[in-house]
Amino acid sequence: MSYPDPRYLGETGEPSAWFRPASTPPDLPRPGGAAHYLATGAQTDGRFGLYRWDMGPEPSGAMPHFHRTISESFFVLSGTVRLYDGTEWIDSGPGDFAYVPEGGVHGFRNESGEDASLLILFAPGAPREAYFEGLVEIAEGRWQPSHEELQAFLVEHDNLYI
Repeated sequence: MSYPDPRYLGETGEPSAWFRPASTPPDLPRPGGAAHYLATGAQTDGRFGLYRWDMGPEPSGAMPHFHRTISESFFVLSGTVRLYDGTEWIDSGPGDFAYVPEGGVHGFRNESGEDASLLILFAPGAPREAYFEGLVEIAEGRWQPSHEELQAFLVEHDNLYI
């Protein structure tokens, strides 16, 4: 394995970094939690997408599914999050990490009765925001898709539930 070809060819660097304070309000308040768009695929020129997913004490999360086009990684920040590795659910706590390559069956759930939070990293940086926002519209009853519409939505966003 080697480094990729250079993407920046300048000699002195440039002031192009950006900062997001922890106090920034969530980008997507949702029933029982919130999503923070820390670095979207659009912001990283498609390199990756990084999100903080905060879950309240009510059971929530994603049941087993896979993606064809993106890998997904999880880093537990707080609480207990059940991570599915394709064969079993593993109770995970702060500092625990899981990587899922394209095609890997996985899921995550908070069933602890306590708040929990995790970082979710997608690579490359797919436009996941529309998927998250669609899920909130469904959860809040603002969108009640037919079975066919729901299946098309899931396929469009590369979320294939098993």
